[in-house]
Amino acid sequence: MFFLTLLSRLPFFILYGISDGLFYLGYYLFGYRKKLVLKNIRNSFPSKSDAELKLIAKQFYRYLCDYVVETLKLLTINNEELKSRMRFLNPELFTEHIRKNQSVILLSSHQFNWEWLLAAGNLWLKAPIDFVYQPIQTRFTDHLMLRCRTRFGGHPIKRNEVARELAKRKNIVRGIAIVADQYPGRTQDKKYEALFLNQKTVFFTGSQQMATLTQYPVLYGAVKRIKRGHYTCTLVKIAEPPYGADSEVVLQNYIKEVERIINEDPAGWLWSHNRWKTRHLKRASGQYPRVSAAS
Repeated sequence: MFFLTLLSRLPFFILYGISDGLFYLGYYLFGYRKKLVLKNIRNSFPSKSDAELKLIAKQFYRYLCDYVVETLKLLTINNEELKSRMRFLNPELFTEHIRKNQSVILLSSHQFNWEWLLAAGNLWLKAPIDFVYQPIQTRFTDHLMLRCRTRFGGHPIKRNEVARELAKRKNIVRGIAIVADQYPGRTQDKKYEALFLNQKTVFFTGSQQMATLTQYPVLYGAVKRIKRGHYTCTLVKIAEPPYGADSEVVLQNYIKEVERIINEDPAGWLWSHNRWKTRHLKRASGQYPRVSAAS
């Protein structure tokens, strides 16, 4: 950790030089998950040419390597520089609920750089931010990521302790952040099935369940990369209470927004994640709710 902290103190131009080296190693020499990345992109954009798909993949690897050094930089970056590099364009959409003494559920996706999004959210949004996370099996990596994610004030909630923490902290007016586009791989996970990026896809239902349980409004943080090391976040209203017991509005609108932002910047999403591990879904073909259409 001491070595990584020293490394994070390097100026950005040196860190991005390291990122360039990681790119050539990961993309050209080792081909890190290259087959999976190309398969995911090809299945998501069937109308694009091979040249277009390879260009998206190549740019994705550059973004991924920048993500590594940018996340490391969270160990030492100061408040002012982080706020200038991850700008929230409309934080008032969040604060108007806080002024009404109303907590807010904040959804995000694996659009670069989601780690900066959480960290900067603690600076831009004038309320405490809790975040739901899945502990990483490697102890050191888990410690490193928690240190990065909590340095600016984020309160971690383990995924299997969400219900308990919601009850424990119900009197704190806050934001509750969830990256909700992971693959729900556990058998006990409740799943929502939809057509997403031209593929039958399953999502966690946790965001919908949380909204229904708490009756909190839901916002989505849409991240846009402006240039290297600079991003903006636009908050998008997903849903407002009341939600009925069978409501799916949070999931439907979330999926729509995630697909929209991916279409705007295809290279900016985490294609190396094995998002479509199984095709053994319960609903028959043609019965999936199409919440939006990928290009």
